[in-house]
Amino acid sequence: MAKLLFILKKREMTYEEDKVLNNVTPENPNCPYFKYCMSSGLRNSASFVVEMLNENGIEAKLVEVVDNNCIDREVTEYRPTHVIIEAFWVVPEKFGVLSKLHPKVQWIIRNHSELPFLANEGIAIDWSLEYLKYKNVSIAPNSYKTYLDTVEMVAATYSPLQAELRIMYLPNYYKIKKPIRRDFKKSDTLNIGCFGAVRPLKNHLLQAVAAVEYARKYSKKLKFHINVARIEDNGNNPLKNIRSFFKHLPSNQYELVEHGWLEHDDFLKLVTKMDIGLQASFTESFNIVSADFVSQGVPIVVSEEIEWIPSQFYAKHTRGKDIVETMEKVLFGFHFWHKAWFALRGLYKYNRKSVKIWTETFGLDY
Repeated sequence: MAKLLFILKKREMTYEEDKVLNNVTPENPNCPYFKYCMSSGLRNSASFVVEMLNENGIEAKLVEVVDNNCIDREVTEYRPTHVIIEAFWVVPEKFGVLSKLHPKVQWIIRNHSELPFLANEGIAIDWSLEYLKYKNVSIAPNSYKTYLDTVEMVAATYSPLQAELRIMYLPNYYKIKKPIRRDFKKSDTLNIGCFGAVRPLKNHLLQAVAAVEYARKYSKKLKFHINVARIEDNGNNPLKNIRSFFKHLPSNQYELVEHGWLEHDDFLKLVTKMDIGLQASFTESFNIVSADFVSQGVPIVVSEEIEWIPSQFYAKHTRGKDIVETMEKVLFGFHFWHKAWFALRGLYKYNRKSVKIWTETFGLDY
């Protein structure tokens, strides 16, 4: 039977993130931020998969390390058949060393991003193709679209046979603790959550404009909630523009509410305070924030990039008015449905397929 070790790199706060937190510093004992981030979507994603595998009789463990040099120690201690590296952070040449130290281990680099997002990462494609120079290393996108794109890329670079043997599809899994039935109360204030790391392809600014348009149309006060503790891929510019937008709005009517990065259970509590969520991104592979909203019975508007959510929740991510129109449909619909049943059903379906793929891939005797 396979024995899986998931290795995640501890994510250290950057100088830019410290700046956007203003006077909040790690030295402050009341500060919820530390040198290493408390939680991340990547860690939540990996921990959900590990828990699912153990529940299905496949031994798995998740560890977090500081850098490449910690991998050998963790593998020596746990003695896995497979090591799954979450995201691109191990330099390719490291596998030359690790493969000699652990010749029987199969190494899998799990990619959590679509190619449009990877295009902003200077090393992603080069590293992906360099990894495959080592015979015991494979790549596993968590998105089926990216899986197909990666197969084509590897087939052209190496061979169709190598693409078939070395590229696999390993989707996410989302732990639904307890679906929540929501009853919505009328209020003169609308709380809209547009959470997640701030970066250009997340489309925060257009969604902020759409949120303001919706609130203005229905004579509501608006609180637009975002995260500011993860600023990635030149995300300072989108954040600066969002802040500038709200600075020029009437402050008694429209408010930008900035949150730090929370542990998952605390974040779910925050989600339950929202009237609706927005995740109309330009590119997504799974989007754990949407799953958080759906699991808590809170309405969500997304782009068609989030394929597990039914199409009635889709908005064109390049048109603010289309986001507003979808918000109207979804909000009225949720008053009728009382809970996010259609979206929740999509998440359950995704989970069942995910369990099947993971258990069929690693449920064999080794």
